[in-house]
Amino acid sequence: MPELTIETKMIGESSCLIKLSGFLDAHTFEQLDEAISDLFDRDVFRVIADLSGVEYISSAGAGVFIGSLATAQESGGDIVLVNPTINVREVFDLLGLSQIFAIVNNLNEAAAKFK
Repeated sequence: MPELTIETKMIGESSCLIKLSGFLDAHTFEQLDEAISDLFDRDVFRVIADLSGVEYISSAGAGVFIGSLATAQESGGDIVLVNPTINVREVFDLLGLSQIFAIVNNLNEAAAKFK
């Protein structure tokens, strides 16, 4: 079973980059949910998710982003998705999430969303 790798890196005091690689599905989505919950527990509500290494995302994986978005926005933050692979972008398009999330091509564009 392909795994999910999650790396987090603070950007300044109030933003965090989460770099994901592998498969984000029913077997791995809880790892991402825990990582985002940990950030929220530390009052970090500006999340940049680098999806360039995600080979596959299921509705369970997308659901983590959906569930976290409201919490982030209610707390003055947001979740910005960076450089999703073609497969991941297709899932977001099919689910209508491309209209809800800011999806950008690089980290500079993502950081600009928080200025």
